[in-house]
Amino acid sequence: MWFKNLRLYRFTQPFNPSSEELEARLAEIPFVPCSNYEKSSLGWTAPIPASDRTHEVVSEEEAEAGGLEELEPPLTHTIGKYTMICARRQERLLPASVIRESTSEKVAELEQRQARKIYRKERKQIQEDVTAILLPQAFTRTQRTYAYLSLEDNLLVVDAASAPRAEELVTLLRNSLGSLPVALPETKRNPSDVMTSWLQASKASDKFDLYEDCELYNPQDGSNIVRCKGQDLEGEEIGAHLEAGKRVKALGVSWNHLLSCVIDDDLTIKRLRFEEMKEESESFAEETPAQKFDQEFALMTLELSNFFKSLFNAFGGLETPKQGDSHASESENQESNDSD
Repeated sequence: MWFKNLRLYRFTQPFNPSSEELEARLAEIPFVPCSNYEKSSLGWTAPIPASDRTHEVVSEEEAEAGGLEELEPPLTHTIGKYTMICARRQERLLPASVIRESTSEKVAELEQRQARKIYRKERKQIQEDVTAILLPQAFTRTQRTYAYLSLEDNLLVVDAASAPRAEELVTLLRNSLGSLPVALPETKRNPSDVMTSWLQASKASDKFDLYEDCELYNPQDGSNIVRCKGQDLEGEEIGAHLEAGKRVKALGVSWNHLLSCVIDDDLTIKRLRFEEMKEESESFAEETPAQKFDQEFALMTLELSNFFKSLFNAFGGLETPKQGDSHASESENQESNDSD
C-alpha cells in the first residue's frame, strides 16, 4: 500500500478517538453501491478487502461460523500508531452529450407527431425523463481514496493529488464523526521562496536534493508558467528563467535517498515514489495480500513520519494552528482535478 500523492491536514485541536469509537462512527456511513436511479454513492469501505483476507488464519469458532470470508472486514486498519481508512465512491457514467442527443431526438419526434412546438419547460421535463430511463443502463466506475491518521504527527494524510478529491474524504470523515478539527498546514516560511532559493543555489537542505522536475511561474502574470520535466535543474536555461524573475511553484526533489516526489507550493506532494523502500519490502517473504499490505503500510508510515519532520523544518516549522473546525479554502477546491 504505497501512496502516490499526499494532501496533508493538520489537527487544530486534540484528537484521539479510540479504535472502537472510530470503527463504530465509520460504520454509520458504509459504502453502498448505486441504486438504479442514483448518480453516485459514497461511503466507507475496508482498507483491506475481504478477498485479501480470506487466507488469514481463523480461529476454530470463526471457522465453525463460516470462516473469515463471511465476516465483515473492519473499516479501520491500525499498524502501530497509524490508522488507515478508505472512502469508496461509485458513479454512473452518463455523459451530458448522450442526454442532450437523446432529448433532442425525443423532442423532434414529439414535435413531428403532434405538429406543435416543444418549449423550454416541457423540454426540461423530457430531459429529466430521458435521464431517468438512461441512468439504470449506464456503466459504473468505482474509485477508492485512502488516508491514514497519524496522531503522533498530528496529521491526516490523504492519498490524493487534487483538493476536491481529498476534501471529499475529509467531509465524509467530518460527517461520520460530527466534527473534525483540521486545517491545511501553514509554514513560517513561504514554500515558494524556500524552493526558489534552493534552485538558485542548486542545493537544497534538510536531506533534500534537487531532482529533475520543476514548475516556474511569473509573479506578475500567473498564466505565465514554465514546466520542466527530466531537466538539468542546474543548467543555464533554468538559471535564465530565475534571472527573469520567475519563482518556483513546484519542485522535484529526492529525500534521504529513500523517496522522490514533487513538492507544490501549497505543500501538496505529488508523484511520490518509494524506490528504495519498495526494494526492501520485496525482500520480505510475505504469505498473503493482507500481510503484504501490513508490511508496506508499516514501512511507508515510518519513513513518511521522518519525511514530514524534514519537510516542515525546511520551511521554517509550522505556524501555530488556529483553533476550531477548519477546512480547505474555496479557492483550493476550485483547483483543476489532477489524475491520481
